[in-house]
Amino acid sequence: MSGAGFHVHGPHDHELEHAAQHGDRDSFSGTIAVTTAIIATVGALFSYMGGSTQANAGLFKNNAAIKKTEASNQWNYYQAKSNKQNLAELSVEIVNTEERKGFYRNEVERYKKEKAEIQKDAQKLEAEAKDWDSRSDAEMHLHHRWAQATTALQVSIAMAAIALLTRRKWLEWVMFGMAGVGLVLGGLAVAHV
Repeated sequence: MSGAGFHVHGPHDHELEHAAQHGDRDSFSGTIAVTTAIIATVGALFSYMGGSTQANAGLFKNNAAIKKTEASNQWNYYQAKSNKQNLAELSVEIVNTEERKGFYRNEVERYKKEKAEIQKDAQKLEAEAKDWDSRSDAEMHLHHRWAQATTALQVSIAMAAIALLTRRKWLEWVMFGMAGVGLVLGGLAVAHV
């Protein structure tokens, strides 16, 4: 506070004036500040990748559900053809004329062929659904890796803040250690491990 030639400095003001006059730099604070900015940038990238893999997992799971529904429809169609085949087989047994028996035998054979094609389509759709499920599971695994990496980086940033406030060197090492853990987990995500 200044007035009429009287000026009082607080401890913070004194430190700032001293640093400005003498060019002193606080390497502890500077190192932590720069490191925190880098960690935050990498953390933002990891967070983006985590969100991306989570979205992909959801899309892939949706595709799996669609293929499962299509396969179910095919199996229902197969069952309908089986019912018609059973009726044709029953008709062969109860009709009196050989001409009608021949017609129903042909129907039985037709239904058998149609069922074979339907079964093949249904099995193909089931395999596609299983593939989409596997892909979704793989994306969710990656999402968890990215989330773990992001969390480790966030803890590292919190350690940086505490290190700055307490000026404890060991907390700076904890910050670097957690950042290292985050980078390793991010590397595992990049490697799809």
